[in-house]
Amino acid sequence: MSTFPSAFAPPPGPPPPVTSRPPPPPAGNRYALTTSNPFPSIESLPPTRIHDLAGSHQVVYVGSALFEKSVQPCKIGPHLNPPVSVPYGGQEINHTGRYDLLPIDESLMEWADTSHGRIPSGRRPVEGGYEENGERLFHALAPIEGIWVPGKTGIHLGAAHVPFGGERVVKEGYKILIEVIVKSISY
Repeated sequence: MSTFPSAFAPPPGPPPPVTSRPPPPPAGNRYALTTSNPFPSIESLPPTRIHDLAGSHQVVYVGSALFEKSVQPCKIGPHLNPPVSVPYGGQEINHTGRYDLLPIDESLMEWADTSHGRIPSGRRPVEGGYEENGERLFHALAPIEGIWVPGKTGIHLGAAHVPFGGERVVKEGYKILIEVIVKSISY
């Protein structure tokens, strides 16, 4: 009787923990869109808890705008023309071209309080993009005039930069989008 080759034998010990689904990619699952096409109907998109000054009927989404040499976290407002704005170069830039909308799946992501460009200890931020020099950017949410406005943060920025009222607004206290820690089932 031949023996089973040891290279194909199962590893010793209990099986690995079971999770209900694979983790999302580091940048989350996104909708690839462009400003040259109509914005999808709100009903076709996952819900968002973020809204503009006019109230809950003017929803705002988190996303990333693709530039020639960088990808910048952005604010997406279907009611805006164009719908995408980015805090860039000290001002609010209206972006045209390709952008990605990131639905916030609260079973996979959450907003965590932070400040001064810090990433909460032991947590992994959802990647939002990168600067021309390769510095990583993350999604931020900063309070302005009683609402939460999406923008960007990075260790090198030391704050959140958000597009609002035609300007880039810098906030030292804000929220950063991070992955939810999934608890595994052990046997």
